[in-house]
Amino acid sequence: FAALFDDLAAAGVAAEPAVYHDDFADEVLAQLHGVQLVLVWCNPIEEGRRRDRLDALLREVAQRGALVSAHPDAVLRLGTKDVLFETRDLPFGSDVHRIESTAQLAAELPQRLRHGARVLKQHRGHSGIGVWRVEQADDGTLIVQHAQRGSTPQRMDLAGLSATLAPYFEPACGGHMIDQAWQPRLEEGMVRAYLVEDSLTGFGVQAVNALHPDMRTPGPRLYHGPELPEYQALRQQLESGWIALLAERVGLAREQLPLLWDCDFIPGNPATDGTQRFVLCEINVSSVSPFPPSTVAPLVEAVRRRVGMPSRSRA
Repeated sequence: FAALFDDLAAAGVAAEPAVYHDDFADEVLAQLHGVQLVLVWCNPIEEGRRRDRLDALLREVAQRGALVSAHPDAVLRLGTKDVLFETRDLPFGSDVHRIESTAQLAAELPQRLRHGARVLKQHRGHSGIGVWRVEQADDGTLIVQHAQRGSTPQRMDLAGLSATLAPYFEPACGGHMIDQAWQPRLEEGMVRAYLVEDSLTGFGVQAVNALHPDMRTPGPRLYHGPELPEYQALRQQLESGWIALLAERVGLAREQLPLLWDCDFIPGNPATDGTQRFVLCEINVSSVSPFPPSTVAPLVEAVRRRVGMPSRSRA
């Protein structure tokens, strides 16, 4: 975050780091007393710990009058896999179902697998944790691949899959999973659109990710500014309508959108008129890092505006 701190300082914003851990949460709460704005980077699950204590702290800070971004309520509405189910009928949506139990999984998944592979996603996670690709082999067994780095494909029957996924149906893990149709064009890569509020500020392009059909080691994400030519159609769709549709669907006003967030898209099958489609795969709100250098200046300007400082003049 060095470049962000440097630009905040150059813009006249006094910023200080607050390192968080549940074990000294009260110290962090005291440090945040009296601040105007808090930018948060913390994974939803980290080394077995969840964000419950942190989210309670952030709500308390917000109630005291500080702007918290992303606010825990915005994280829950945008940053869980439920957003894929809520937006399944929007232009960037896809074939998505919500599974409430292992019994429902066993009853419904076999029929869907007859039409192709599925991706089962836990309610809330990061780094591929709790994301599973499931495909039915010719002999009727299931080929199951976890998206967490270092995982290898496994063969199992439906009972084995249900046992493997059972922990995600526990209340502490959200109590349900999201079932999304596999997008065959994933082999063409994934694009991450970085956003400051409702403006696109850059792209991250990854040619090979954890569930690549060839099971190759995930490649690096390459960062670009917002003018990357091959994704201008996606930028136009996001800024001219998709973000507004998304915010309306999940019940967030523009001023409630995170100061920094991103959306992962996979190329979808072309629309009936031949135009390129992009399918939403995930939204990241809890801990958006790293991000393109082109995002820093818009983020700093958004911070200045939110705390009531005048916009910097542009040369």
